[in-house]
Amino acid sequence: MGQPDWLEYGVPTLDRPFGLALWPIFAKAFEAVRGYAPEDFRFVSGKTPMASMAETAIFLISYYIIIFGGREFMRERQPFKLNFFFKIHNFYLTAISGTLLLLFLEQLIPTITRNGVYYAICHYNGGWTQQLVVLYYLNYLTKYLELLDTCFLFLKKKPLTFLHTYHHGATALLCYTQLLGHTAVSWVPITLNLMVHVVMYWYYFQSARGIRIWWKKYITMLQIIQFVIDLGFVYFASYTYFSARYFPWLPTYGICAGEEFAAFAGMGILSSYLFLFIGFYASTYKKPVKKGRGRATSALVEMKDEPLPDAKEVRRRLSGGPQTLAGYSTGKENSTPGRVTRSRKA
Repeated sequence: MGQPDWLEYGVPTLDRPFGLALWPIFAKAFEAVRGYAPEDFRFVSGKTPMASMAETAIFLISYYIIIFGGREFMRERQPFKLNFFFKIHNFYLTAISGTLLLLFLEQLIPTITRNGVYYAICHYNGGWTQQLVVLYYLNYLTKYLELLDTCFLFLKKKPLTFLHTYHHGATALLCYTQLLGHTAVSWVPITLNLMVHVVMYWYYFQSARGIRIWWKKYITMLQIIQFVIDLGFVYFASYTYFSARYFPWLPTYGICAGEEFAAFAGMGILSSYLFLFIGFYASTYKKPVKKGRGRATSALVEMKDEPLPDAKEVRRRLSGGPQTLAGYSTGKENSTPGRVTRSRKA
């Protein structure tokens, strides 16, 4: 029996960076599910599922009605115990994010190596190939699957923060606008986001298993770094586009592939993410120590070394002996008539 034509493996090369060619396997699975090859896929507004503004708006409005209505529905009810389903949810999102990330890297590594980063973010043949468009669309669909994160929150009676609810809805909208705008730089925020999601959903999966993870705050740090890099690329691509088209006297690298409305949507939404995540990190992991906390902690450290009194000593102190429970002078034994002894506030 000969080797299947969709199975290609061997020594890693530039076109097969992982040794195993992933795209033929993906294409075989895609064709089995959809009935046609991924090379024949076209993202057509109004025809492709979830490819119109009306569909996107209806879905996102429904999402907000469900989560906030669900929160009110659960207000007087006991939280559901959904740990099993929560583990499954986070595991398959980890697997999906990891698979998409590898497929993206397999397409991007040869392009960037041969033609450079600028070509990959500003040329249609670099960042908007047929294979990448298919992956962009699949990544867009996963944003709706990730909305289930919020459903788990309100069913478990966890708080719905503005950051969480805004971020989930806005990300689906962001991916839609970039597909509609044919933005070649899309792969930068998408691949970074997939990398973060592999780490984040794996963390949630392990936490649901009862495993304590010490590096939770570093996930937020990783997200902030991701948005800084995203904005560096997106602002560069937008600047060189607008400067070449409208301000030719400014330094420019030429027009980057993509539509203007998509550039504004990308800059606006990603900038808001950076601002919100920095605020979340500061409020969660950089809380100032309350006044007096240091002295209280110091007192506890000193008390831990005090010897425990025996029963006779406890009775003597409780009967109003000359010393306090801590073994220090009360100030009464040495006070003189007519002299007022003032205690210092702790």
